Amino acid sequence: LLAPSRNAWGELGQLISLARRRSPKGSYQLTRRDFIGQTDTLLCLWHPNPQSLDWTTQLESLSYAFRGRLWITAHLPESGHQAEFAERIDLAAFEWNLPVVASQRPIMHVRQRLKLQHTLTAIRLGAPILEIADQLERSSERTLMDHQGLLQRYPKPWLHESLNILDRFDFSLADLRYEYPKEICPPQYSDEHIFLKDLVLEGANQRWPNGIPPDISQLIEKELSLIQEMKYACYFLTVHDIVAFARSQGILCQGRGSAANSVVCYCLFITEVDPSRVSVLFERFVSKERNEPPDIDVDFEHHRRDEVIQYIYRKYSKERAALAAAVITYKKRSAIRDVGKALNLPLDLIEALSGSLAWWDKKDAMLDRFAELGINPQGPQIRLLTE
Repeated sequence: LLAPSRNAWGELGQLISLARRRSPKGSYQLTRRDFIGQTDTLLCLWHPNPQSLDWTTQLESLSYAFRGRLWITAHLPESGHQAEFAERIDLAAFEWNLPVVASQRPIMHVRQRLKLQHTLTAIRLGAPILEIADQLERSSERTLMDHQGLLQRYPKPWLHESLNILDRFDFSLADLRYEYPKEICPPQYSDEHIFLKDLVLEGANQRWPNGIPPDISQLIEKELSLIQEMKYACYFLTVHDIVAFARSQGILCQGRGSAANSVVCYCLFITEVDPSRVSVLFERFVSKERNEPPDIDVDFEHHRRDEVIQYIYRKYSKERAALAAAVITYKKRSAIRDVGKALNLPLDLIEALSGSLAWWDKKDAMLDRFAELGINPQGPQIRLLTE
């Protein structure tokens, strides 16, 4: 599925949420009915299965759901059946009045990465390579190809169709803006910024009961002005509401990081860095030039964190609140562990390898270490690991 517009991106998000929420964690489920009436702007690229003898059922349901927005995606593998498969695709395209677009369906950039692709597949499936042979890519032909290579394999009209698809796009991820909850603002306020300003001034008077210093008043006005311009008021109100709940329940919490540079956060009792005692620079937190939304990190005492999470679910419902996944980047130690498991190396060896990163400084020295442990450095598993 491709999202050529902002509305299509929203449809895609709704489909993913639907598929995930009706299934156990880590899996998903969609039916053909889910695409009807919920995919008015999404584009669909359908990959026909060469082993299937009849594509009628799939084409019938997809043509109905994606009227004028469905393509048959043609991937012609290196086999002796290219001409036969291409003929089937042309026939289906004629019968259903559908355009065909060529695709290599690439899963690696060059052929030499097939072993790495197998390793990543094993890591994804959580099983050693030797146990999932039937699920591994058999050839290395699903790679990126240059223009000449594509012309040799696919008809020109199939290649040109990709430009027709591209012409439909008027959307970039940079166009996305988070839409903050509006109900955080009481009904007596017609503008969330006015509500935020009232809360900040109320907090400022509590922070400085003997009078707000003039320089602090200037900082407050400066920050509120930028927050209004960037339309971030609801974000600050949302965080303030969560922190206020935690404090009302006696749950220890405190904002940290770049938010400590904000006098607004201090007045909302999100952070505890007094701007009248230390020099703060709001631009480290929110900057018009960076055009990035603010990020307020708040620590809650760990044994009561679930109370805060449940409050958020109660307030916004589980249909509108979700735990964000952490995205990690492989470091040497974690990469060694996962690759070692994929190659079915003994666990004690994996721990030894990942526990002494000095092994990996020089390949020759590493091979000597293997030999010292009585392990053949030229064995197939070790060679794959060191590659």
